This record gives sequence, structure tokens and C-alpha cells, in this order.
Amino acid sequence: MAVKIKLKRLGKIRSPHYRIIVADSRTRRDGRAIEEIGKYHPTYNPSVMEVDAERVAYWLGVGAQPTEPVMAILKKTGDWQKFKGEPAPAPLLQPAEKAERPSFGGEDEGKGEAITQKKKAEKKDEAAAESSSSASTEA
Repeated sequence: MAVKIKLKRLGKIRSPHYRIIVADSRTRRDGRAIEEIGKYHPTYNPSVMEVDAERVAYWLGVGAQPTEPVMAILKKTGDWQKFKGEPAPAPLLQPAEKAERPSFGGEDEGKGEAITQKKKAEKKDEAAAESSSSASTEA
């Protein structure tokens, strides 16, 4: 029996999240799992990857084969390099601190007047200019 380390999809239609599972290679994608060894949330910023390194090392040691997406996750977390005996990768990015949002209404700011004129005002100005110019030419 071939054992695979693969992703099990959970969540709504446009907000997926995955569990990293160990399962028989013949089971369906969201089917029965032997063991759940991690989580992956790609929609978060930055994406969340939680892996039980001890269980991953065990399953890789007994011959479980990771799928391509799981191998990419294991390479980012450093578990694949640890299993192969290679140097560890750079640490994962931590979420950046949110910058202060500018305040729109402070004392330093302008009065909040519109920069562009309204179209109705332009039409009235043009109509007034035409009527005054035609009146001045008639006189």
C-alpha cells in the first residue's frame, strides 16, 4: 500500500483552507485520512503553514511520498531540508505591522473642498456667458 502526504480541502467555495494529511494513495482527495499532520491557510496574508515536524519526519522516514503542493510547503517550513540533510531555508516572513492610516481632518489638512467643479455649474456658466456675449453684440 502506497502512502501519500497530501492536502485535504476544507472551507467554502472561495475561501479554501487545507489540512495536510497522510492517506492511502487510492483514497479520494477529501476522503479518509490515516493522520492529520498540519494546516495550510493560503488566503491569509501571509499564508499560514503549521506542520507537526516530528510526525512529518516519521512518515517521510517510513516511505510516505509527499505530493507536489505538500513538498513546496515542507520546503518552506524547512522539514524537507531537515529530512534530506540539507541546510535550512531562510525563516518565513512574519506578518508586517500595519502602518498608521493618515487622518483626513487634522489641523494640517485643507478644508476638504472639492477640487473639480460640478458639471451643472459649468453648463450654467457657459449659458450665462453666451447670453451676455449675444446681448453685447446686439447693442
